[in-house]
Amino acid sequence: MSLKVYNSLSRQKEIFTPINAPYVGMYVCGPTVSGESHLGHARPFITFDVIYRYLIHLGYKVRYVRNITDAGHFEEEGREAEDKISSKAILEKLEPMELVQKYSNLYHWAMSRFNNLQPSIEPTATGHIVEQIEMIKKIIADGYAYEANGSVYFDVAKYNTDFSKQGKPYGMLSGRNLEDQLDTTRDLDNQDEKRDKNDFALWKSAPPEHIMRWQSPWGEGFPGWHIECSAMSSKYLGEEFDIHGGGMDLQFPHHECEIAQSTVCNHKTPARYWLHNNMITIQGRKMGKSYNNVIKLTELFSGSHPILEQAYSPMTIRFFILQSHYRGTLDFSNEALQASEKALKRLWEAYEWFNKQIIDEKTSASDQALDEKVQKLIAEFDEFMDDDFSTAKVIANIFELSSVINSIKDKHLSSNAISGKTQQLLQQQLKVYLENIFGLITERGSDNGQLDGILQLLITMRKEAKSRKDFMTSDKIRNELAALGVQLKDEKDGATSYSIN
Repeated sequence: MSLKVYNSLSRQKEIFTPINAPYVGMYVCGPTVSGESHLGHARPFITFDVIYRYLIHLGYKVRYVRNITDAGHFEEEGREAEDKISSKAILEKLEPMELVQKYSNLYHWAMSRFNNLQPSIEPTATGHIVEQIEMIKKIIADGYAYEANGSVYFDVAKYNTDFSKQGKPYGMLSGRNLEDQLDTTRDLDNQDEKRDKNDFALWKSAPPEHIMRWQSPWGEGFPGWHIECSAMSSKYLGEEFDIHGGGMDLQFPHHECEIAQSTVCNHKTPARYWLHNNMITIQGRKMGKSYNNVIKLTELFSGSHPILEQAYSPMTIRFFILQSHYRGTLDFSNEALQASEKALKRLWEAYEWFNKQIIDEKTSASDQALDEKVQKLIAEFDEFMDDDFSTAKVIANIFELSSVINSIKDKHLSSNAISGKTQQLLQQQLKVYLENIFGLITERGSDNGQLDGILQLLITMRKEAKSRKDFMTSDKIRNELAALGVQLKDEKDGATSYSIN
């Protein structure tokens, strides 16, 4: 069975045919490092990590490019115009690039705890200002952008008129049309500079108070949100590449604008397959500051958010995400996470026990029907993954197989109920899927005496700081430990305990 993927561009499943097999180019929109990553960010990065791993499993040589947005990130459509990096840097009293480094480090730490593989290339927006300027110059030269007061805007109406004739209208990815969009575009700063409300910024003139700014042919300014991904994807993957991924919330306007920009510059739709994961909701509600339900990853690992009943380990979160299809809805609740935690523990115990068994391949099956059933469940691993990465169905099969393993472990079934050959295949495929493709690893608390000694020393230093009313140092020790997955709890008797997640 060939790999089939759901292409958001065609709105149907298609057989995956790389442009230049066995090489595959995949671009995934990365984080804006103006703050901590939250639970909503976990889903796309875990989803595309598994897709990356599965493509490698199939024998493809994958160049996985995932960017870091560390420039102005001027947001327009549907939100207030804002330079996230500059505004947050002022709030935290840090230099912009100091802020970027802080949150980049925290993001990479979280990705390593999720056991995500590193991308092949991780370009930054600030490292590719020249490429963005050159792309903008080309779009202007071709007549699809215009300068206004030091800013440059993409002419959506002209693009739509010309490229609709070629079957590439603006809105081809999201299914929107310009008439509908006119009623939903908010009035924002400098809207009067635009010829049309639908036009989006390629370059913004920097006001005097704007910290991050670069020289350009149009004056000092900073790049728009959408141009950076077009510039970096084409630089590292070519004018046309295989897969562009990201969250469903990026379909419009971000990916729609990418398509328009790149099509003007290269006369091609940049990616052949557009893959989008669905969003995570919190107890049926969309994540949002007004609901106080935006859970940062450090809060998730430490259990410090008011919504959380306990801390949840990175592998519990990873397993929870993989139990649903990436395009399906996924609702977060304490009950759901606790169920995933217990299920993963049971599954992993069965897997580790079975993995230690020495199996004689020549052993014949005493239960032929069970042997055939086990073989069928194993064979379906690849079938399900080839059907648009159906991780949930694979996990359902693994649970069935773990029941067989536990029956052998508890001696409800004899060790030769299934043949030695089938047992060896099961050992091999469980390792391939659980560890190599799904990226799950063992998580155990440390009982290392040296670690306990270090933590007790930090707890003592924190108490001394509090007694001196040096609350800045006290809070810093607590917050830094929480970021590392160590949660401190002040007891009523004045003692402090800790837990490692």
